[in-house]
Amino acid sequence: MKNKILILVSILALSSCQNKDNSKNIVKTVVQDTLSKTLGGTADLSEATPKEDKAIELIRKQLNVLLKKDIPAMTKDNRYFYYDAFDLNNDQKNEYLVGFSNSYFCGSGGCSGYILNNDGSIINSFTVTDFPIYVTTSSTEKFYDLIFESGGKFHLLKMKGGKYPSNPSVQQVIKGDVPKETTKVLDIQGGKLEKYSF
Repeated sequence: MKNKILILVSILALSSCQNKDNSKNIVKTVVQDTLSKTLGGTADLSEATPKEDKAIELIRKQLNVLLKKDIPAMTKDNRYFYYDAFDLNNDQKNEYLVGFSNSYFCGSGGCSGYILNNDGSIINSFTVTDFPIYVTTSSTEKFYDLIFESGGKFHLLKMKGGKYPSNPSVQQVIKGDVPKETTKVLDIQGGKLEKYSF
């Protein structure tokens, strides 16, 4: 990014030295516009190579271990995931909620996924879930309680012995709507999460 700005500034300086008539200097105008948009954060940097997120690499590595036996049976279209980060235990480090939305991981009862620690180790796997997942304001064993939708009903999952229950459909049903003070995570159907291959 700094290199691009330096190049733009250099072009601006050179162009202003070569042509004293600012009204006719198209290059200078384009450079100034691009420079101001870059500094203001409004430039289209879609051509810039995105830096790989450490969390994505960590999740990829763990999925390749967790799904080692499954990978040979998967098609390329099945080998992608979504994730969302949330500090579930207030230790100032995000945990990663990982979900899938393809036929290998999803069936009539819902989809499968994982909850990983910040270091990539597994906290939980889960099944028969519809996304999103909701993080409540209450906690058990220093981890926030979660609400999963399964079978058209909302179920409350509480940490027990260092794990959340893996099958939400057999947990306590919440009557009514999801409380407003919850935080929505892993909203795959919301369309705002990136899809990553593994």
